[in-house]
Amino acid sequence: MKIVNQKTPLLPSAILFGLIASVAPVSASITVLTFEGLQDLEPVLNFYNGGLGGNGSGPGPDYGITFSATSLALIDADAGGSGNIGGEPSPDTVLFFLSGTAILNVTAGFTDGFSFYYSAINQPGVVNVYDGPDATGNLLASINLPVTPTNGAPDPTGSFSPLLPIGVSFSGTALSVDFGGAANQIVFDDITFGSETPGGGNSAIPEPSGVIALGFLMASGLVVRNRGRRHSATV
Repeated sequence: MKIVNQKTPLLPSAILFGLIASVAPVSASITVLTFEGLQDLEPVLNFYNGGLGGNGSGPGPDYGITFSATSLALIDADAGGSGNIGGEPSPDTVLFFLSGTAILNVTAGFTDGFSFYYSAINQPGVVNVYDGPDATGNLLASINLPVTPTNGAPDPTGSFSPLLPIGVSFSGTALSVDFGGAANQIVFDDITFGSETPGGGNSAIPEPSGVIALGFLMASGLVVRNRGRRHSATV
């Protein structure tokens, strides 16, 4: 499957997903990117640097964060976009890429932790945190992203659903993050700086060793294996 809807049939709903607890208010030291306000398939670019996205959306909040030209917003098809996605933690927009990887830079840097939600139903991914700009310098943290369930609650109409939380703590000051995986095969949302819990909540998220409750889903036989034609993140 791919993330952009390409008019491939969707699998039926097969799991009941109720894993994500409510999150506490975000502190002043924690920044969360939801990608709301960007257009479908729009390059994020300077939207979170007090500027505009690639199609003119914005200006967005000035967090001193910029994105590579390959970093695109994707809106859920249920909300009029081209995303084969569902169950976004902050509906209806996520981050993905159609070529290369998605790289973000944080001018002032960030510390302590990094986290997000993601869906990757066909192929695993990896996210690397660096102390230099543009994915250079020392590697501070690496998060391996296992394959996730598909067509799950709370929105079974999108194949890339649900999005699962994962995070990591690290030492040092990070200046960039590289989101990797197969193009059109992985999506991200609620990217959080300064906390290993996406959204800045108090419940700890497993570090690279695993994704919350994914092992439980697999052990319970609730994970739906993809059969036949693979789907993309876009429809």
